[in-house]
Amino acid sequence: MNNDFTFTIKSICLDEDYRPSDNTRITTNFANLARGNHRQANLRNALKMIDNSFNALAHWDNPKGDRYSVELEIVSVDIDIAGTGQAFPSIEVLKTNVVDHKTNKRIEGIVGNNFSSYIRDYDFSVLLQAHNKGQSQFSIPDNFGDLHGKLFQSFLNSDAYKQNFKKTPVICLSVSDNKTYHRTENQHPVLGVEYQPNESSLTELYFKKMGLQVRYFMPPNSVAPLAFYFLGDLLNDYTSLELISTISTMGTFQKIYRPEIYNANAAAGKSYQPNLKNQDHSLTQIVYDREERSRLGNEQGKFAEEHFIKPYQTVLEQWSASYA
Repeated sequence: MNNDFTFTIKSICLDEDYRPSDNTRITTNFANLARGNHRQANLRNALKMIDNSFNALAHWDNPKGDRYSVELEIVSVDIDIAGTGQAFPSIEVLKTNVVDHKTNKRIEGIVGNNFSSYIRDYDFSVLLQAHNKGQSQFSIPDNFGDLHGKLFQSFLNSDAYKQNFKKTPVICLSVSDNKTYHRTENQHPVLGVEYQPNESSLTELYFKKMGLQVRYFMPPNSVAPLAFYFLGDLLNDYTSLELISTISTMGTFQKIYRPEIYNANAAAGKSYQPNLKNQDHSLTQIVYDREERSRLGNEQGKFAEEHFIKPYQTVLEQWSASYA
């Protein structure tokens, strides 16, 4: 069965001239910025924020704070289930690359960072909502996230992934506003101070089925911890510049998308609960349509149901049952 699954990788540069393709999830963070009257200014300003953040963190041998710039690639992964040549857009992530202007070298960064998936939209916006409709108590369907997790792991084990990427991905997300995070004594020179949550979450469970574990760190110059999902050893498998490329990229996006948390005027303390209603924060000069993103999640989940889940239901169930 596994041989019937073919992954195809495409990439496009995310710069100020970027325009989302027809296959891009339009709730994807960077795609949201790249539409409307302010699209070019949005992208230009966001990329400048990323560069400034990177140079502030990579401050050694960088007296003017302009040694590095970050280049971003949008990596799209299509999956062909039945060998028909009809591919479905399964995953979209970001790849960072670092340009060292002092040595004129281009340094490969980390793949992952932002994570988008139509199938995840289906799981959370269609399947989970339908399961809990009319129920007095929230519950999770049997095998919730199993298919998505196995497809993701199959992709990581595929020749397509191994031929394009040297290291396993790191996905960086916002912390949850319904959990409390406690500062620990552990501190990393790049990732910063580690925090631990008071309980696990549905997101953690979902990513665990993708084979990913999570740790929470508040990097230097940040005001709230970020969630880092990874395989292996986050602190030792990646170089300082690789980690900084992810921190600067996703920290910038979170300042835009979650300013109440990541652009707050006060930093997280020893015990920290994120608050999306926090009024003591600053806004960036970048236009972001949060309401649209929430609304379109349901539409994209239904798209996955119509074009992927239902047409290939039998094949997917058989494959999932046999996937080790």
